[in-house]
Amino acid sequence: MIAHVRGRLASKTADRVVVETPGGVGYEVVVPLGVMERLPAAGTEVTLATELVVREDGWALYGFLDEAERRFFQRLTSIQGVGPKIGIALLSSLGVERGARALREKNIALLSSVNGIGKKTAERLALELGEKVEDFTEAPAISVPVGAEAALKALERLGYGTAEADRAVRQVLAGNGNDETEAVVRRALQILTTR
Repeated sequence: MIAHVRGRLASKTADRVVVETPGGVGYEVVVPLGVMERLPAAGTEVTLATELVVREDGWALYGFLDEAERRFFQRLTSIQGVGPKIGIALLSSLGVERGARALREKNIALLSSVNGIGKKTAERLALELGEKVEDFTEAPAISVPVGAEAALKALERLGYGTAEADRAVRQVLAGNGNDETEAVVRRALQILTTR
């Protein structure tokens, strides 16, 4: 097992990087979008926590900036039928905390908004991992007010993605304001249009 890779960030492409070690070996590492966004510029020293996945058709190395991301990826891919591609897609779309919260709250709409995760896979993930991801969430699971669900649907009909709309609705609800649908939609639109 390759637990981490340390070296010069030789190149960055869409979903992978090459880390060149002091010995001259270049490791191609697939990383989630959130990791890619937080990586320094090419030529800088970097350390990635890694997970080596060995399959019949080849070996692949997946990289993360911290141990929590790697453990969450391991937990996701421990489910039968959930491979590294789905694990990376979920981390790219939702990140660790939002992904874990969606699993705990069994938010099938948010989980199935991730590219490559259909409704059945989302339901299986929530069923099998809902109770096993508490160590990845900072806040306790919350019940979603009826107005929030309706607001989420309204924002989706207006053309916003599920993950984006969910983020805005949660931000509105965190302000402890009125949770009536119309008020939530209005304030969520203000958040979405100022980004």
